[in-house]
Amino acid sequence: MPLDEIQTELGRDRSALTERVGALNARFRHHSAHDVMHGALQEAEHLALVSSFGAESVVLLHMAAVVDKDIPVLFVDTQLLFTETLVYQQEVSERLGLRNVQIIRATDEDVARQDPYGALRLRDTDACCTLRKTIPLQRALSGYDGWITGRKRFQAGTRAALDFFEVEDGTGRIKVNPLAHWAPEDVRAYMDENRLPRHPLVAKGYPSIGCAPCTSPVKEGEDPRAGRWRDQNKEECGIHFVDGKMVRVGEKT
Repeated sequence: MPLDEIQTELGRDRSALTERVGALNARFRHHSAHDVMHGALQEAEHLALVSSFGAESVVLLHMAAVVDKDIPVLFVDTQLLFTETLVYQQEVSERLGLRNVQIIRATDEDVARQDPYGALRLRDTDACCTLRKTIPLQRALSGYDGWITGRKRFQAGTRAALDFFEVEDGTGRIKVNPLAHWAPEDVRAYMDENRLPRHPLVAKGYPSIGCAPCTSPVKEGEDPRAGRWRDQNKEECGIHFVDGKMVRVGEKT
């Protein structure tokens, strides 16, 4: 097929996917997070849930377990995580009965080539995130039609317009954000009502938890993500970006 015909076909596919996502957002506009989760699993045959097993992750994991304990759960182990996170991941997986948790890591070859001394984060945090999170996750997601995230509007200014469903530009996958409209009190209430275990670092002042070297406690009154890459012009690890830009429905890179 000539290049111009290929480009036209890709444009049609993109347009059709954007329309589908728009219809899903309209359909579920006034529905609950449970409805969005259930609907997403019905709409897409091959969906994975991506979880950091961080401060609020147990909410989405519990919702998924209620619907399907065999849902693929992709956990990216950057090999720079807090020990508490690794222990919490095992405990939560067992408690919720999740049967398909997949541990995703950068390949030994990539780490040896790009970060042999483990110091890449000191000179280029974006490159470190790309090596240890973005590339491994994109490889793991290559066989899926879409993925479910725990992102919420209140977490950061870059997420203020988040919808339930998005088109992931550059991949043709759908991203599902069941908790997009939840407030902090909704998260706490759900945890309390379902007696879900807290990440142990939350009680120590970590409302948002990433890699140990790049995460610090948050002071009262600060943004919940202020402890992530503190004092750097960086708010996201990069897994929700394409070509360095945050992409939402209708945007082009």
